[in-house]
Amino acid sequence: MAGRRGSLLRSRRIGLTLREMREQQGLTLEQVAELMECSRSKISRIETGQSSLSWRDVRDLLGIYGVTGPEAEAVAEMARDARRRDRERSWWHPYNNVLVSSYVGNEQTATRIRTYEHQNVPGLLQTPEYALALFRAADPGADPEKIAARLRIRIGRQEVLIRAEDPLSLEVVLDEAVLSRPVGGDEVMRKQMRHLVAASALPNVTLHLLPFEAGAHAGMEGTFAILDFLETDGSSIVYIENAGGGLFLDKRQELTHYAEIFDRIRAKALKPEEATEYIAALVDGPRWSSALDHGGSGPTV
Repeated sequence: MAGRRGSLLRSRRIGLTLREMREQQGLTLEQVAELMECSRSKISRIETGQSSLSWRDVRDLLGIYGVTGPEAEAVAEMARDARRRDRERSWWHPYNNVLVSSYVGNEQTATRIRTYEHQNVPGLLQTPEYALALFRAADPGADPEKIAARLRIRIGRQEVLIRAEDPLSLEVVLDEAVLSRPVGGDEVMRKQMRHLVAASALPNVTLHLLPFEAGAHAGMEGTFAILDFLETDGSSIVYIENAGGGLFLDKRQELTHYAEIFDRIRAKALKPEEATEYIAALVDGPRWSSALDHGGSGPTV
């Protein structure tokens, strides 16, 4: 895993170097894309390490930026090394047919993720039963083998939280609505909530809960995740998920905007200890059970 993670980090370093070269020349992504006769999104993916680099891409970009000599050779060698190591393939490569984005690769190399979720438990904190229920609900007619592959990816991703070397730091603000819908039924959902309580005890996991009582808040437009990387591996990126696979944002103003949104949501949420206590209470008295019994609005903490 360490070697494959290193390959991903090299791709991010190459992308960052090429981005700095472009900015030094005062060129926009659109201008470079026009000169390369490709899409703007391709250049953006290269700069954020989301796309593997061909030697032709590196050669053409260096030519556009007017970079020659030892500096050009250093970048070229980094690209050749990354390509060699990329042949080893990452653990999720066999499942590319069921992946809809490059999010997994970025998640594996990030040092910290801050995320707000208003519909589902974050994938890194899902139980197999909960994840399976989500997959089946989203695509009832899916091939069982495809569902099984997606489940293996979902569970495999969670290794980043418990790996021996530099485990990922995860901070989650979870909307109470996520815990009010019994995904997979009563037993599956109660098990999922107990898993959240257990996961929150990990030193690298911080869990906040945004209660209904918070009312309107800054994150009502939807779910997002902010992925932070080592400074040498490039700037942070924002990921906004959608049915088509998601959108990556990396402009400075976009990063600042979403960091501010996260801070405002977190300020309205219950603190970690309060959140854990609240979730534990929901295990014994879930909202859906109260609704069926025409009872109150949930547990009192």
